[in-house]
Amino acid sequence: METRPAIVGVIGSGTTHHPERSARLGHWLAIRGVHLLTGGGGGVMAAVSKAFYETRGRSGSVIGIIPCQEGSVDPKPGYPNQWVEIPIFTHLPLSGTHGTEPLSRNHINILSSDVIVALPGGKGTASEVALAEKYQRPIVAYLKSFDKIPGLSRQIQVRSDLDEVCKFVESYIKEERK
Repeated sequence: METRPAIVGVIGSGTTHHPERSARLGHWLAIRGVHLLTGGGGGVMAAVSKAFYETRGRSGSVIGIIPCQEGSVDPKPGYPNQWVEIPIFTHLPLSGTHGTEPLSRNHINILSSDVIVALPGGKGTASEVALAEKYQRPIVAYLKSFDKIPGLSRQIQVRSDLDEVCKFVESYIKEERK
């Protein structure tokens, strides 16, 4: 039976990089030997992808789930970011406050991830967190406090220390996934 590395989804702001958290997380995921999945855009998505991509000796790939422009199948401007190695182009244009609707790629982001790490973000990040809860996907928020994602459910585990985030991720992945 073939096995595959785990896929870790990282969600967060599409405009703000949160470089210290993004870089540290991206580097750890790369040396851990997993695949990284993001929405393929800017902000946290770009910062964590860059850190992952630039880590020497990594074995996983950077996967980006790419939204399209409304009324077209062309990708939204700025997508994919330059570190996405495997872009998955979609016909799905919605995000932000519409991130839980059927025409949002957020469903793919969440359902394709074995475990999800949320970084600071806005309404789009909040919609992905809501989908993780809906689909019962394991998720941890790497934040200083709940207010870093609007309306974040108190059911979500919030960890401010990377070591604690890593332990959470480790508890849901194995060296190789079936």
